[in-house]
Amino acid sequence: MNEPADQSVTTVLPAGRDVLLRLENVGRTYQMGEVSVEVLRGVTLDVYGGEVLAMVGPSGSGKSTILNIMGGLDQPTTGTVHYRQQNLTTASGRELTRYRRDTVGFVFQFYNLVPTLTARENVMVSTEIAEEPLDVDETLALVELQERLEHFPSQMSGGEQQRVAIARALAGNPELLLCDEPTGALDYPTGKKILRLLVDVTRNLGKTVLIITHNAAIAEVADRVIRLRSGEVVEVHDNPRPTPPEEIIW
Repeated sequence: MNEPADQSVTTVLPAGRDVLLRLENVGRTYQMGEVSVEVLRGVTLDVYGGEVLAMVGPSGSGKSTILNIMGGLDQPTTGTVHYRQQNLTTASGRELTRYRRDTVGFVFQFYNLVPTLTARENVMVSTEIAEEPLDVDETLALVELQERLEHFPSQMSGGEQQRVAIARALAGNPELLLCDEPTGALDYPTGKKILRLLVDVTRNLGKTVLIITHNAAIAEVADRVIRLRSGEVVEVHDNPRPTPPEEIIW
């Protein structure tokens, strides 16, 4: 039997913080034939503007489901999700498409680059649909790929491909960057470099970042850490002195 979630868990930070995204009593149930699978139960969470937020928990704890709901890729079965004053739970398909296009950037464990496009062209994919995109070459320079603009994914290492994926997510100039196990497919030294780059670049650009990971050590780079178990938030803590990525051992 699963242990009950700690009912004292709170996500309230000092007054004056800018709430970018708010989940209230969010639940998500999937129907698999005649069986209902409850993936999330009563998740209440605020995401604050400009913070690096880490969400940790074992496989099956609901991390990716929360990311998909935050990103407008999925809808909760119960509860509400607000982006600032907009209720995403009642938003139309067109409104959700606009939200994903203008507000959210995604970085996944596997890079999802178009193999027939160069690094520059892969990043241009996101700028062509964005309202206020960043400069493509400048964004690739931010992720230290100014010498690899015309290279195809097959000509790049895994770390370089992940940098292209980060640049692609940033070039659309989103407020919110959602990263699902961004170092999961990389070796240890490369993963640390990618984590450092991701945190440094997004802080310098003033973005809000959510990093999902099963690795508790990686979470220590964040301003706040949220722990999930069996679809529930069981702990939230502030991290007043985030660990520099280069000092992490995992």
